[in-house]
Amino acid sequence: MVTIDSTLEDIMKLDYASREMLLEILQKRQIESRRDEMAKNARRSLREYHSGKLPALTADEVIEKLNNPQ
Repeated sequence: MVTIDSTLEDIMKLDYASREMLLEILQKRQIESRRDEMAKNARRSLREYHSGKLPALTADEVIEKLNNPQ
């Protein structure tokens, strides 16, 4: 079974430049994953809005709801 600890041990066996490259790759993949998640949420919100599940609100109304959750 692969664990985080065993993976980290293997990574530390790499030379410094390879570890730096790996870190950069992981950071970019995390950013891309977050972008994908945000896009998915945006598409879902638009579907809900267009289907009438979400009412149209002004910016002030949204801020009020955020400041005073029910």
